[in-house]
Amino acid sequence: MGNLTDKIVLVTHVTEFVGAAAVESCLEEGATVLAQDPSFADMAARHTFEQAYRGAIGLHDEDPDRLIGSIVSAQGRLDGLVANDGFPAIRAKVEDADPQDMRDGLEAMVVQPFRLIGAAVRQMKKQGGGRVVVASSAVPFRGLSNYGMYVTGRGAQNAMVLSLARELAGQAISVNAVAPNFVENPSYFSEALLSDDAARNKILSQIPMGRFGKGREVSDLIAFLLSDKAGFITGTVVPVAGGWAS
Repeated sequence: MGNLTDKIVLVTHVTEFVGAAAVESCLEEGATVLAQDPSFADMAARHTFEQAYRGAIGLHDEDPDRLIGSIVSAQGRLDGLVANDGFPAIRAKVEDADPQDMRDGLEAMVVQPFRLIGAAVRQMKKQGGGRVVVASSAVPFRGLSNYGMYVTGRGAQNAMVLSLARELAGQAISVNAVAPNFVENPSYFSEALLSDDAARNKILSQIPMGRFGKGREVSDLIAFLLSDKAGFITGTVVPVAGGWAS
């Protein structure tokens, strides 16, 4: 039996960031995994994903209340939420940045996950507890020149985790974040970039461990934080960045 046997877990935006890896880790630990992604409005895309990740149930609704409501109606409960919300890291000097890009980033990385967590927590309180894990980023630990909009959004996300953890601890609901950086993922490192030796080596020179991380090194931690073994852990933002965030 896995650490998540009999658990109902929702992972959002599964085709982006660490979503697919999180689905894989949770399935291996025995969870029933609801895999949400807007692209699954296309039934063919949903079917392709479900075939690749046997046991996952594809969903496409982006409205938090409808999404959580449909899960509870079908499954009876929701034990874990993985809020895997990202936004393009737009490079712009502060004097040149478009304020609308900042607004859009905050909407995607802070407002939407805040609403989704709120909808999930209503159910978790009714059932006596639950787990929330936010897939965030390590970049707020040190900052990143010319990416102030993205880093601000991720920093707000991390702050949200700390505050909600305190708010919900008394209801047996944990809230944590995993904060990767330098993890091989096409959302941030394209195949063309990684195949360019000079560009690849420049990136690797910034990582104390001297290598890129793997998606499963992030998602296996997510699965642990969703499990009963992590019952006394809340309000943590765990960098998974090969020593860069130390």
